[in-house]
Formats: sequence, structure tokens, C-alpha cells
Amino acid sequence: MTATARKAPIEAVGRPAEPGKVVPLGRAPASRFDAGRTAASLARNVIPPVIVLLVLLAVWQVSCSGPGASLPPPSQIWTDSYDLIAYPFFEYGSQDIGLAWRVLISLERVGIGFGLAAVVGVAIGALIGQSVWAMRGLDPIFQILRTVPPLAWLPLSLAAFQDSNPSAIFVIFITSIWPVIINTAVGVRNIPEDYRNVARVLRLNQLEFFLRIMLPAAAPYIFTGLRIGIGLSWLAIVAAEMLTGGVGIGFFIWDAWNSSRLPDIIVALVYIGVTGFVLDKLVALLGRVVARTSAAA
Repeated sequence: MTATARKAPIEAVGRPAEPGKVVPLGRAPASRFDAGRTAASLARNVIPPVIVLLVLLAVWQVSCSGPGASLPPPSQIWTDSYDLIAYPFFEYGSQDIGLAWRVLISLERVGIGFGLAAVVGVAIGALIGQSVWAMRGLDPIFQILRTVPPLAWLPLSLAAFQDSNPSAIFVIFITSIWPVIINTAVGVRNIPEDYRNVARVLRLNQLEFFLRIMLPAAAPYIFTGLRIGIGLSWLAIVAAEMLTGGVGIGFFIWDAWNSSRLPDIIVALVYIGVTGFVLDKLVALLGRVVARTSAAA
């Protein structure tokens, strides 16, 4: 083989482009929807809990089908509470409404109380995390108040507001604010010193430091507190509505107990559990979105 023949392939591959000539670049392969992988992931996440649920329902059906059983089996719940299950949005009067409407009424109170707790809790937590004197003065008081059970605040709130609706909102607020304060304070105290040095170099004011440094760095801690707080809010509203009345899901359970409608109570508990699960996942999703946005910024 001659030298010219040996050089030809190398020159053909490594020859530079002519001046002024545009060389097209290869396109990155487009991401395709993998139906098989999606179906496998869905099966791994859905099939196990469905199997466990079916086993639990079967055990429940067998154990509660006897004549001396104190709880109704699933088949009786389906028969006796079919209207509540199949028609969650019916409305026949101010007090005769579906469970979905009752859940929405309770969620409205939770939204107001928890929203206030989130804003105030993040602000106070940031103050405690930034100031040693604020932490020494407020932290012992907060540690004492957070151990008070939610319903213990209800008589005091009823005496102060003279109305059940703001009293229930206050109970939600005072119950859910403590984990937000504590987790925010821990997150702010754990901000790396390098971040603070950058803020000093850039001469950021307090608002800019909070939005550009503190909030992104402490976001995992803050949203952990918010997830705990939203769960406590949902627990508190159900308990408060049992005592204050109204048309929320908590009062429905208490009214069903007084009328000996155990199947209706069990259906309402399913609504409460599913709603609490969805609220937790929504706050977790919001936390991931904020974390990705902060990282991109």
C-alpha cells in the first residue's frame, strides 16, 4: 500500500472545512415516550398497594360478616352508603349535601388557617434563625406552646371570636404554625457561611437576602415543615368541626355517630384519608418545583 493510499482516509476524515462553509452538526436524538417503561413503572407503583388493599378488604369482609360483629363489612358499607360513594356532589338542602362538598368546605377553612400559618411561620422562623437573641427569647415559649393539644385551644378561641368559623380557623393556625417555625429556623441556621459572605459582598438588603439566598437555601427545611403543618391542619379541622358544628366533614362524622350510621362514618374516613394524602403530595410537589427553580436561578 502506498503512502498516498494510506493518507487518503485520514485526510477524508480530518480535513478542515473550507472557509465560509457551514458544517451541519449532528442532532441530538429526540427523547421518545417509552410506553413499556412507563407501564412497568406504573405497575410497580400501583399493583402492590392494590393487592394489599384487596387482601385487607377480604380479611375485613370475612371477620365482620358474622352475626356478632360490631363493625359492618365492606359489602354492607357499599349497600348502605351507596349514595355517598356514587354521588359525592349531590345537594338537596343546606345540610343535606354530598361528602365532596363537605370536604371542600373543610378545605376552605384549612386553606385560610394554614396559609396564615405558612406566612407567619416562615417569617418568625427566619427571624429566629437569623437572630440569636430572638432564638433565646422565643424558642422556649414556642417549645411549650407547641405541646398543647389542638382541641385545648378551642374553648379559648370560641370565647375570643364568639363564632365557630373563625374559631376553627384559629385552631388550624395555632396547630400548624409550630413545625413551620421550627423547620424554617433550623434551615436558616444551616445556611452555609459562604452564602452569607456572598450576600455581604453583593451588599444585599434584607429582602434581597431573604428571596435570593435564604429562601432557596432553606427551601428543603421549609417545605418539610409545611408538609407536617398541612397534615396537622387537616387533623385539627376534623376534630374542631366535631365540636363546633356546621357542614364540614368533621361535623358529618359526629352527626353520623349520633345517628348510628357506621357505614357513613367509614366512607367519610376514606374521604378524609384520600384528601390528606393529596394535600401532602401537593405540598411536596410544590417543594420540588421551588427547589428546581432555585437551582436553575
